[in-house]
Amino acid sequence: MAAVTLSDQTVAAINGTKVTQTANEAGSADRFLKLLVAQMQNQDPLNPMDNAQVTTQIAQINTVSGIEKLNGTVQGLSGQFSQMQALQGAALVGREVVVPGKDLAIKDNVGTGTFELSVAADDVEVEILNAQGKLIEKVELGAKPAGISDFEWKPTSTAGAATFRVKAKADGASLTPTTLVRDTVRSIRTVGNELTLELKNHGSVAYSDVRSFT
Repeated sequence: MAAVTLSDQTVAAINGTKVTQTANEAGSADRFLKLLVAQMQNQDPLNPMDNAQVTTQIAQINTVSGIEKLNGTVQGLSGQFSQMQALQGAALVGREVVVPGKDLAIKDNVGTGTFELSVAADDVEVEILNAQGKLIEKVELGAKPAGISDFEWKPTSTAGAATFRVKAKADGASLTPTTLVRDTVRSIRTVGNELTLELKNHGSVAYSDVRSFT
């Protein structure tokens, strides 16, 4: 049977598979080396494996081991991220947050609302709606910058107001503002990997929906 000579690079690669491995990885490497040795012992003497073939097979097992290590690292980072998110959420208890919503907050006969623009607007108009969704009044705000803005509205009747919607334009093109509400965080809870905030007036919202907090 023809002898197979391994290059120094190949020998180093084989040795490298034994360094700092988990039990599963070590078992996979051991099985691979046994198969490789058996393949070399039973190879065709007229067509023996060359160093390139051996190196390719070793590279394949190293790739599999590397993917396993990467998956373990990603899982560890995911767990750390969830813990960090929970700690950040706990720090929000008792604080005011801004989240998507369309309810007006009315206090001392003054209604306040919040909205967000992705780009600056030349003209912004807020429509105040009652509990039945009927238009009560329009509030012209003029130009507003990109980002989060607040507005106030003084009711002119005792009908009350429940919600609002915002219309905006920039260079004649209509925009799609996001209506927001301000509320206080009462508690937090986790569902799987999702962190949820329990608000005082608006129920449960995902932590990822928080636009800002004070």
